[in-house]
Amino acid sequence: MNTQNRSPSTELEVGAVLANALPATLLTPESPERYTVAAVFTRRPARTEIDAIHDNRTRETLSTAGYPTVELRVSDRRLEIANTNLEELTGGLASVIAERLHEISVGAAAAHDRFEAEVLERTQREADRTALVALAAAAVTFVRADSAIPEPVSRWENEGGSADGGRPRADRDRPATPSLPSSAS
Repeated sequence: MNTQNRSPSTELEVGAVLANALPATLLTPESPERYTVAAVFTRRPARTEIDAIHDNRTRETLSTAGYPTVELRVSDRRLEIANTNLEELTGGLASVIAERLHEISVGAAAAHDRFEAEVLERTQREADRTALVALAAAAVTFVRADSAIPEPVSRWENEGGSADGGRPRADRDRPATPSLPSSAS
């Protein structure tokens, strides 16, 4: 897996244990029974993932699985597993941690997807609202009330143009109002 991939769709996993961070006295008579094991994440964890690793649910998961003294801490791209040892990790603790990280990744991805969908929906609503405001603004005309009376069609009959008498399109579907004959004096 590419360790440089920071895509939110890439699941957060733990790669290798940092052997140089293990106690120097391992496999000697002075070897500690429990110590902190540092391992490298496959990518930098997001803030929500770090919070989930540090939360009570993770502590409960570890305790329920039989590891009540184990504590997880995130330090940059490292997972520090305190109060454990390599034997415990090999014997099942590593699988419990991997499963918890999977749950955290799935939850974080779902939350990210929900957030993106909400942002997209809000953006679309705002675009729709803006378009409606523009249409409403465009519908405003500043015409005097007495100039809204259409000119008689006869005035434009010999000017060329369409056979519909030059009436605006909106007037074509409405019956024309007869114009009053001018009185001869």
